[in-house]
Amino acid sequence: MAKHPVPKRRQSKSNIRKRYAAFTADAVKKLENRVNLVDCTNCGEKRLSHHICPSCGMYRGRKMIIKNEGKEEQITKIKA
Repeated sequence: MAKHPVPKRRQSKSNIRKRYAAFTADAVKKLENRVNLVDCTNCGEKRLSHHICPSCGMYRGRKMIIKNEGKEEQITKIKA
């Protein structure tokens, strides 16, 4: 029968939490590397590449969404 590694002592809660905190921090870094965030050319906010800017409504130098007092309406369609 193969011997399995068995801990000699019980791990404290803080050690367990440190381990999981390191794991989540690593997962967040990997996620940030996969999501391609770029600066909006109009307002400078971070946005997903190839998407309309959520703060100003611009895409490729054209106004795609007009923001009026809580109401949003799309005004143009993108031709590829």
